[in-house]
Amino acid sequence: MFLSVFEMFKVGIGPSSSHTMGPMVAAAKFLDIMRASPFHFAGVKASLHGSLAFTGVGHATDRATILGLAGFLPDTYDHEKAETALTQIHQRHEISPVSLGTLKFNPKEDLHFDFGPALPGHANGMILMATDNQGDVILQETFYSIGGGFVVTEDELTAGKATDEGDPVPYPFKSAAEMLQMAETSGKSIADMKRSNEISRGGADNLSKGCARIWQVMNDCIDRGLTHDGTLPGGLNVRRRAKSIHDALMAERGMNLTAPHTINDWMSAYAMAVNEENAAGGQVVTAPTNGAAGVLPSVIRYWLDHVPGATQSRIDEFLLTSAAIGGLVKFNASISGAEAGCQAEVGSASAMAAAGLCAVMGGTPEQVENAAEIALEHHLGMTCDPVKGLVQVPCIERNGLGAVKAVSAASLALRGDGEHFVPLDACIETMRQIGEDMHEKYKETSLGGLAVNVPNC
Repeated sequence: MFLSVFEMFKVGIGPSSSHTMGPMVAAAKFLDIMRASPFHFAGVKASLHGSLAFTGVGHATDRATILGLAGFLPDTYDHEKAETALTQIHQRHEISPVSLGTLKFNPKEDLHFDFGPALPGHANGMILMATDNQGDVILQETFYSIGGGFVVTEDELTAGKATDEGDPVPYPFKSAAEMLQMAETSGKSIADMKRSNEISRGGADNLSKGCARIWQVMNDCIDRGLTHDGTLPGGLNVRRRAKSIHDALMAERGMNLTAPHTINDWMSAYAMAVNEENAAGGQVVTAPTNGAAGVLPSVIRYWLDHVPGATQSRIDEFLLTSAAIGGLVKFNASISGAEAGCQAEVGSASAMAAAGLCAVMGGTPEQVENAAEIALEHHLGMTCDPVKGLVQVPCIERNGLGAVKAVSAASLALRGDGEHFVPLDACIETMRQIGEDMHEKYKETSLGGLAVNVPNC
């Protein structure tokens, strides 16, 4: 099993990796299928199902699907060009993707929200269609947005998650137990094994430059969030708070009477800054998802700014360790809130961040695995219940608390010797089972939990 660090950490746009980035990527994939087809097409249509329908408007799924069909991609997204394109599409009722000519597409008629049962493969399903001059569908594909910006077709989902068509990697661990065994046998750290795997597929230069870009985008996102205030879009009238919290913390810096627990406010401010940017549709990095994008950058920033001895040169070690843990969670359970609740998003992010912090603070592979387990264990059962389908309440604060838990988990693990009662593999399997048993209304449908028990307008 190989999942690249660049698959776990993808540069994209808010507010949701599964509901915004995923549909945009799916639309791009469908355009490629159309380009490879011998048919001549006159128009396109789209149908959104399951969670993509129920919370699609709040997550900008409709907007992302339209832009994706017009040829936009998350990694190269240009906000001004997108706004211009959307206006023209709504006015002209047509799109012009590269190499496909002009296609009929009226968003009000050709983009359908299906509020019936979800498609069988996953809670986040969508069907994309291409039509002829008579409006008949002559090409159709079903896509599933399975979390973190990952998209698979129906056939790919049926083929199974173990599919990996690339060359073998030096350390192909599929479980935490295998990971620890390989670390013991090789004498390498988790990050070193992950680094060897990455280099075997993409080369050392690509790895170095890619990790540098990931952190740059993460850090820039924190900085933007700490300098912007105002009200977030979407109708909830949620005020940005990261800037005011950060301003207050800066004013208190150096005061002898500052309470020790104030460090938690620093971590929360960093995380909330990212998720406020995400909620506003800004550029973020999936870590492993947009909804949980603030946890890991917050912990890295905490480490760099507040922990003696921290150095930028070890950020790749942090990212590689975190990606290794995230890959295990995705492979053996889920990182999708629509599939397993927020335990799969913020819980997974907290586990990844705890592992990364433990590693750069000198933890052994056993302590790193322990840190990830502690963080994930104490998010088990967490529901995904965004008010009004927006990635704002409770998502923004939840990232702050996920970061605090990650640091606490790493610290506890470093106080021990790596021996612990619950293995990470058992915790991941427990999360998977809880996700299966969890009622659908608590899995990113906004039909239960906080979404129906607090005012949403």
